[in-house]
Amino acid sequence: MHISLWQNILSDLSLSVDSATFETWFRPLQPKDIREGKALVVLAPNQYTVDFLDQNYKTSILALAKKHSPPIEDVIFFVSLNTPLSLGEKNAEAAPLQKQLLSSSLFNHNFTFDSFVVGPGNEFAKSAANAVAKAPGKTKFNPLLIYGGVGLGKTHLLQAVGNHLLTQRKDLRIAYSSSEEFYLNFIDAIKNNSTRRFSDVFKSASVLLIDDIQFLSGKESTQEEFFYIFNTLYQNQRQIVLTSDLSPNSLKGLQDRLISRFQWGLCVDIQPPNLETRVAILKRKAEQDNLNIPENILLYIAENVSSNIRELEGIIIRLLAYSSITKRDITTELVKNILKVTQKTEKTRVSIEKIIETVADYYKVPVNNIREKNRRKEVAFCRQLAMYVVKSYTNYSLKSIGLHFGGRDHSTVIHAVKHIENLKKTDKNIIADIDHIVSLFSE
Repeated sequence: MHISLWQNILSDLSLSVDSATFETWFRPLQPKDIREGKALVVLAPNQYTVDFLDQNYKTSILALAKKHSPPIEDVIFFVSLNTPLSLGEKNAEAAPLQKQLLSSSLFNHNFTFDSFVVGPGNEFAKSAANAVAKAPGKTKFNPLLIYGGVGLGKTHLLQAVGNHLLTQRKDLRIAYSSSEEFYLNFIDAIKNNSTRRFSDVFKSASVLLIDDIQFLSGKESTQEEFFYIFNTLYQNQRQIVLTSDLSPNSLKGLQDRLISRFQWGLCVDIQPPNLETRVAILKRKAEQDNLNIPENILLYIAENVSSNIRELEGIIIRLLAYSSITKRDITTELVKNILKVTQKTEKTRVSIEKIIETVADYYKVPVNNIREKNRRKEVAFCRQLAMYVVKSYTNYSLKSIGLHFGGRDHSTVIHAVKHIENLKKTDKNIIADIDHIVSLFSE
């Protein structure tokens, strides 16, 4: 039923939007099921698409769904899951927990070694990652730690290892997680008295891929658990690949014995791309998104955005979204306007915990009340405003934001953001409050 319903929706959408918009945003989607007979679940290729559809097309899609199936009350978008670690029947007891712990263990299929644009600043890192992907646990690069600034391609290489192993070594169990999710899931395991099973899931992996290991800083119990998992895997010659914003010697708040183990193998850095590499990255991204952008515009972007790859690709995504919605051609003037807005609203590097604490302190509300299911008006407002600030001033995904606010789903975050945006239109005090709060954590 969900397949035929989705086909009807696609048919209607193809008549109401232009072909470029349809092919970019709707063609890659896949219907999953109809939850409890009321909610159509649709899978998207990445989190950006989920966020874009939620904010721009959900209402239209829901209306079409109700047109063809009146009982439908909601449309829910999720990133298409690919859970590479499979415990099979060897540990049936841990399987449900495994799905929970590694539900975010997905690989972006665009993150491959072939799609990684090589330049002088990242060539060695790519070669090292490629080597461990071809012979996991067999090289001297164990563990392999890739470090460098934000948005330079560390996650791309980490997931390229996973994607290569998925296609070439189906016999391996691959565990992939950000250290943030590792921490949050470990907290859940403590709460549910299931730390042993949590540990077993990771210790059973043939390859362990952990993103942003610096997030474990200051989390002593989580570091302790990770230490034992690391030791078990290392002693059994299982491959470990980590990424970090900083080199091991610069990591603060991590146990010395962990830092020492990170240096047992190979630590390799990634440097910001030079101009030629930036142009090549922009070309590759434009080709992937079927965008025809003149050479002079690509050069203009590359000359004016030099901080990181993520920001470069973000410009292309914004151009794609803007062009799809406004039906305008991509011109130098359009690029200048988008760059102006991007630079004006450049994301601040600050943790979600810091924002929650800052908002709680500003409004004199206990921090725990914001995370818990407290429905008091003043608490609900603080929670929504904190969600708004996180979404507006950081690069965290809707899913990650929801996890930090008591495990709420992404639709709750979207509702909070829209609610605060509406309040800002009529209440100048809220605008002043937000400006002040942002100034506190961005000093």
